[in-house]
Amino acid sequence: MLTSLLLRPAAWLRALPSQCAVCRTWQARRVCAACLRRFARTVPRCVRCAIQVPEGVLTCGACLRHPPPWTHAVAALDHAYPWAKLVADLKFHERLDLVEPLAQRLLAAIRERDAAPPELVLPVPLSRARLGERGYNQAWEIARWLARRLGLPAHADWLVRVRDTAQQMTLSQAQRRTNLRGAFAVEPHRLAAVHGRSIALVDDVMTTGATAGELARTLLQAGAREVRVWIVTRTPRE
Repeated sequence: MLTSLLLRPAAWLRALPSQCAVCRTWQARRVCAACLRRFARTVPRCVRCAIQVPEGVLTCGACLRHPPPWTHAVAALDHAYPWAKLVADLKFHERLDLVEPLAQRLLAAIRERDAAPPELVLPVPLSRARLGERGYNQAWEIARWLARRLGLPAHADWLVRVRDTAQQMTLSQAQRRTNLRGAFAVEPHRLAAVHGRSIALVDDVMTTGATAGELARTLLQAGAREVRVWIVTRTPRE
């Protein structure tokens, strides 16, 4: 067994204990079983926007009144302690070790709530400048992890951000929609590949849905058959 682990460094590294990212105890997994039981309980969510809803409710009132452009959404967790901090650490502090535990929660939610697999997985894109500053796109890291486990194609560059925008977190809901108008496009050489396909759009967090909405409209205008949204955390509605 030792020889086998030495020949496979990735397996050898995974076999080492590490600190739980939440409670800091030494565990075999990056987020321990006790923290998952405490903080990752399954809750009923709107099938259209993934906001928490009362038991037995499928679609929230807001989505009944104003359906989003995507067909349905899956969220793994609420954007609250401890997940909000882990998402921020991944996004802003180069904590790529958190991709797997966060993506694992999303994968479990997808398998539970999204029975029909899409044909293509795409991440929410970053602008060239922001990608250069950060060095990676956290949405792509999650998307490709999921795609490998689901046996689906995934591409980092089929969606592009053609206009840099202000940080969404600093804006009101109305300002977010205006801020993103015309900000995205399908890479021109990929228009034929997008046409007629069911696409899962992956991001780390959804707040108002403005980013997902603009990207869904962009994909549908390019000929996609449907767009669904897969997100790690969902904030309460403002």
